Amino acid sequence: MPKHVNLFTYFISLCLCVELSASLIDLEDLRQESVQETRQIQIPGYPDAYNPSIIRWNDSYLLSFKIIPHPSFTFHSFAGVIWLDDDFNPKGNAQILNLRDDATGVPSRVDDGRLMEVGGYLHFVYSDNADPIISRGGFRVFVAQLKCTDSRFDIVSIERLSRFEGQNEKIREKNWVPFEYEEKLLLSYSIVPHVVLKPLLDDSQECITVCKSRKCPQWDWGEIRGGTTALKIDEARYLSFFHSSIIMESIHSDGKPMTHYFMGAYTFDAKPPFAVSHISPEPIIGKDFYHGKNYKPYWKPVVVVFPVGFVFDEESIWVAYGRQDRECWIVKINKKWLLNSLIDLNFCIK
Repeated sequence: MPKHVNLFTYFISLCLCVELSASLIDLEDLRQESVQETRQIQIPGYPDAYNPSIIRWNDSYLLSFKIIPHPSFTFHSFAGVIWLDDDFNPKGNAQILNLRDDATGVPSRVDDGRLMEVGGYLHFVYSDNADPIISRGGFRVFVAQLKCTDSRFDIVSIERLSRFEGQNEKIREKNWVPFEYEEKLLLSYSIVPHVVLKPLLDDSQECITVCKSRKCPQWDWGEIRGGTTALKIDEARYLSFFHSSIIMESIHSDGKPMTHYFMGAYTFDAKPPFAVSHISPEPIIGKDFYHGKNYKPYWKPVVVVFPVGFVFDEESIWVAYGRQDRECWIVKINKKWLLNSLIDLNFCIK
């Protein structure tokens, strides 16, 4: 083929690529001004740490995170913790939590843990594979109580939650939303409908259903699933941040169909039946949520923002989230704007 034909073909292809790129959505064009600041938190010694949770503990910030020590060995993962200063900078050394009895011979597969205070004690709620053979259905939610001594953390107790209404041995259980009510730990098993469980924590592995409430929110960005812990934002309600995902094409996926993750907020009543009352009308998006470094995926190509924990004061909310399954970030959101932006929902309680 003549050289000029090759050049012409290349030029046409280039034009088509430019036109395609111009027609693809840049999700950060949708970001809100009241999402004020984003910053990456880099954990010393663990450059690929991700999916952080955060809590105010002993007058400091404590951050948890997930690591996969060997990228080619993705069914082996751990959770760690590190103290942060008031500007969310790591201080001291990170500690990997010993959440698995090595005598079992089952590789640790700790997933997306959430730090939580209950009755003045520190808890860590996470998912792990409970069976000798790693399987999707083997994953269950665990509750560990932690004790801090001289800035080190020891595991006081661990309980697996395997017995509850609707349990299914083939389902991978994860992303239950922990919250404290009357100094007891409760867990939102699902958000739509809002199903709240109470773990007995008596070595029975059992949870009892506290209540259910059903809603029909308008959310066009995929199934609403658990994200951060839920904290009491005022006397009337709890606040939490959820995640959802859809397969779509964007400039972030180079125009290829890919699973994109989104973050939103919701509130639910501070008393039973804990009915969900308000929800974000659209994804919460900040600078560098979706632009930045890409990585070789652990499982499949995805575009990920995943909220796991938050803290707040009178004016601001700081949400700790993971990006691209390789990075820890925190985003500052104007509290008044966020709460005023939520849509009021009408419920049919069952």
